[in-house]
Amino acid sequence: MPTVRFRGRDFPCNRGDVLRDVLIAGDDSPHNGRSRVLNCRGSGSCGTCAVSVTGAVTDRTRRETARLSFPPHAPESGLRLACQTRVLGDLTVEKHPGFWGQHTETDEES
Repeated sequence: MPTVRFRGRDFPCNRGDVLRDVLIAGDDSPHNGRSRVLNCRGSGSCGTCAVSVTGAVTDRTRRETARLSFPPHAPESGLRLACQTRVLGDLTVEKHPGFWGQHTETDEES
C-alpha cells in the first residue's frame, strides 16, 4: 500500500488511486487559496492542482501535457496535475505558491 507524504502528513492509498482524490479524502487539498473552490473538479482543464511529485506515478496524460504547456505553467517546470496523476508507489508531494501552484524554485530564481 503506497503512502503519499504531503504538508507533513502521510496519506495511505491504493496503487492506481488519483493523487487529487487521495489528498481530498485525507481532508487536504492540492489547491491554494480560492482555487480550492474555483477549480475544474478533476477534469484536467484548469491547472490549479499542479504539484511537484517525487516517487512512482503514471506518465503524463495528453490532457495534462496540454494544460501544462500554456501559461501560467511551462512544460519544463516538471509539475504534475494531481487530478491526472495516479499513484504507483510511495510519493512526496509539494505544492508551490501562486493560484495555480506555478511558482517553483526555478521560476523564483529567474
